[in-house]
Amino acid sequence: MLLFHGSNMEIGEVDLAKSRPYKDFGKAFYLSTDKNQAREMAHFKVLTQGGAETVAVFEFDENAADGLKIKRFESYCEEWAEFVFNNRDERQNFRHNFDIVYGPIANDTVGVQIRDLRERKISMESFLKNLEYRKGITFQYAFCSPLAISKLKRL
Repeated sequence: MLLFHGSNMEIGEVDLAKSRPYKDFGKAFYLSTDKNQAREMAHFKVLTQGGAETVAVFEFDENAADGLKIKRFESYCEEWAEFVFNNRDERQNFRHNFDIVYGPIANDTVGVQIRDLRERKISMESFLKNLEYRKGITFQYAFCSPLAISKLKRL
C-alpha cells in the first residue's frame, strides 16, 4: 500500500528522535493513505513553521508486518478516545508498546478537550464526540518503533 507524509521539509531518513511527543498515537512517524490529507498537513506545517510543502511517498507491504504489534481503531470509539487522551495528556508519562497504530485523526482542539475532560467539565462521551475530525473521518498510521520504520520503503 502507498502511504503519504506531509511536511514542511524533505524527509531523508526517518528518525523517531525527531518526532514530537504527545500526538494522537504517541511519538511516531505519521502517514496517511490519503494524499490530499498529507498535502493539507504539509500546507498547515508551512503556515505554522515555514519551509516548503513536501509530500513524501512510502510503500508499506502489510504482508511484511508479521511480528509487529499493531493496534487498529476502525472507527471513533471510547477506547480510541482514551488512547488519544493518554498519548496527548502531557501530565502523564504514558507509553504504549505498539509498533504501528492505525485509527482516526482527532480534530485540532485536542488540547482544550483534554483540559476539559481532566477538569471534569465534559464527560468521556462528550470528549469522544468533540474529537471527531470536522472534515469527516480520516485515518492515519503511526509508525512507532524502529522495527516498524524498517518496513517502510521510500519511493
